[in-house]
Amino acid sequence: MKKDDIRRTVRARKSLLTENEKAEAAQSVFDRLEQMAAFMMADRILMYHSLPDELSTRDFLGKWSERKHFFLPRVNGVNLDILPYEQTRLHLGAFEIEEPDGNDLTDIADIELIIVPAVAYDRHGNRVGRGKGYYDRMLAGSRATKVGVGYDFQLIDDAIDTDSHDVPVDIVITQSHTVIRRR
Repeated sequence: MKKDDIRRTVRARKSLLTENEKAEAAQSVFDRLEQMAAFMMADRILMYHSLPDELSTRDFLGKWSERKHFFLPRVNGVNLDILPYEQTRLHLGAFEIEEPDGNDLTDIADIELIIVPAVAYDRHGNRVGRGKGYYDRMLAGSRATKVGVGYDFQLIDDAIDTDSHDVPVDIVITQSHTVIRRR
């Protein structure tokens, strides 16, 4: 399935969600994540700070930030820098996403678990992002477990067309499904 078609379809579906449906979905997905061994064992976790159309990460970050070491990406040109998450050290950055302040960069090799946002995922862990390639460039250098999270309708049955630089996730979690990619 073509990525632009997927983006259009998912955007339309997201626009129909109520605030209550968004909150319930985020709660369900992150409850599932908390039960996974990959999350329980990880101490250094790269999250994303959610946009309004993504599963909200705010409550999850608040719940776990005293027990886990969270990191957030910050756009730097065509790449993502990784910095420690501190609620008091955020600013509105590229694409209107809250990003961490500071210069204490972390190497992707030091991250144990990465929660990867996307527009959609297929059952093989392939993903459709927003089209800029930021996450693919970053994920290419990581051996961490990669977990995609989304609404049920963001997990599609059709195979996503991929390019050689696309990096799949290892696990996809939605409200109703957990898909583990076999390597």
